[in-house]
Amino acid sequence: MQQLTGGGGPKGRIPGPPVKTKDPKGTLLRVWNYMERQKTGLLLSTLFVILSSLLSLLGPYYIGVIIDHYIILKEVSGTIRMACLLLGIYFITSLFTWLQAYIMVNVSLKTIGSLREDLFTKLQTLSLHFFDRHKHGDLMSRFTNDIENLNQALSQSVIQIISSILTVVGVTIAMFSLNWVLAIVSLITIPLMLFVTKKIVSISRNNFSKRQKDIGELNGFIEESISGGEVITLFGKEDDTFAEFHVINERLRKSAMRADMFSGVLGPSNNFLSNLGLGLVIGVGSIMALKGMTTVGIIASFVTYSRQFSRPINQMSTLLNSMQAALAGAERVFETMDEVPDLKDKKNAVSVSKFKGDIEFVDVEFSYDNEKKILKNIDFSASAGEMIALVGPTGSGKTTIINLLMRFYDSDSGEILIDGKNSKDYKLRDLRKRIGIVLQDPYLFSGTVMENIRYGRLDATDEEVIQAAKTASAHGFIKHFPAQYHTMITAGGSNISQGQKQLLSIARAILADADILILDEATANIDTRTEVEIQKGLRNLTKGKTSFVIAHRLRTIERADQILVIKDGELIEQGNHADLLKQHGFYYNLYANQLSI
Repeated sequence: MQQLTGGGGPKGRIPGPPVKTKDPKGTLLRVWNYMERQKTGLLLSTLFVILSSLLSLLGPYYIGVIIDHYIILKEVSGTIRMACLLLGIYFITSLFTWLQAYIMVNVSLKTIGSLREDLFTKLQTLSLHFFDRHKHGDLMSRFTNDIENLNQALSQSVIQIISSILTVVGVTIAMFSLNWVLAIVSLITIPLMLFVTKKIVSISRNNFSKRQKDIGELNGFIEESISGGEVITLFGKEDDTFAEFHVINERLRKSAMRADMFSGVLGPSNNFLSNLGLGLVIGVGSIMALKGMTTVGIIASFVTYSRQFSRPINQMSTLLNSMQAALAGAERVFETMDEVPDLKDKKNAVSVSKFKGDIEFVDVEFSYDNEKKILKNIDFSASAGEMIALVGPTGSGKTTIINLLMRFYDSDSGEILIDGKNSKDYKLRDLRKRIGIVLQDPYLFSGTVMENIRYGRLDATDEEVIQAAKTASAHGFIKHFPAQYHTMITAGGSNISQGQKQLLSIARAILADADILILDEATANIDTRTEVEIQKGLRNLTKGKTSFVIAHRLRTIERADQILVIKDGELIEQGNHADLLKQHGFYYNLYANQLSI
């Protein structure tokens, strides 16, 4: 179903509020709610993490054993045997590490798939008011950048965090069991590493949130620039557009630089502290070995254990930075998912499979921003089968009336009745299904001509699609396409003319066979000769159906049963063409200006 977004709706680039990681714990819990659906994968991955972590603790121990009991004693066969054992341990450890990563990637992709589906489903429930307030590029960024950051964090960070915790605990126990003095020396620098990590992470958190916001803003600007490329070129605004892009891009560069700068300090800082701790272990261990308080093999084991101990600390700092970016993105995703739909079905909403077509607006008022009234006390009724024409200056509220009829928005006050029942009492999906729309600027999807027409009714046969095209006078030009009805159309229909797009849109509406029809300047982009044929098809289409026609060319609505003249959001004149001409009012002046009567 296409949406009307004309009239007085808010337009332009509307900057969103700054994105901050307001509730990291709550966001993590919500992410976990998605992850726990993959319990089997999580359990298997965790099992392999535990096994690989335990096996990795054996390596340093056996290195010390080989040095003290075989190499120093020059036992070649024993050294070879133990080296083979050590090789086997490291091989199995690597295998388990690969398995845990492979399983976790699958868990992550399934989790992200579910999250992305829920986000997309949520967007389908939101009203036009939500899309008026958010840039399309920013919403796309939530689907791509934000979710991808979360995907990277889940596939890599989760198992590394578990592995890091197990390694730290295991190495600590192993070191104290070998030599408590060297164990304490090895741990001296750890509090300092944790302090530095905490400080830097707290500083970088807001920078990562700011970076995600700036990425969304840049995506929004690029999307608008590509969509409006023809207008930019027409008005010669390439330099101005580039200047604005440069400002946004530079803002992103600075926020990304700040985020990466602080996160980049973590690795070198912790490496320095790790090497400092390693130097202390070697220094103190050497003195102890000279005094007979320890062995060379134990010192070698401690050197390896120290490396193993500091590596998780360094990894944790890197992972925390990754998690900051992921949480910032996840919060933006959940922010969208938490949007409360402006419009939704009532608990006792009524299903409807067909409308008779009686329409009544009773004292309807509406504003987009709760301040300026777009519609004021609109009061009229239309009997089933009538054609109602809406005329008036641009921005007077004609399209807004249609938006309210379709329930793209709800009125601030008053009632809109369809077949005597408030439109809010019907299920939204059923209501919109029974109303067909032909827009002045129709949208075509990427696909064949046949598929675009069939979008009006997906179960239609090929013959029905072709008949709809003939009724809309589209069959003639379709036959001249290389593949006729199987010709591919690009997204938006950019590879066919505006008039052809309009004809295909009319064919789509004809195929839908809705009970109420809305024509928003449906013949505005069609040449005069084709318009004559289209008007015939539209008369057949609207026969027996209630139809609303928004028109600027008044000759096209002379046969309308009622003409509603809208000015500044008010219904100032009402009647058929002949009656309104007799009044010599606003409609008469519009008609006279167009036809010079």
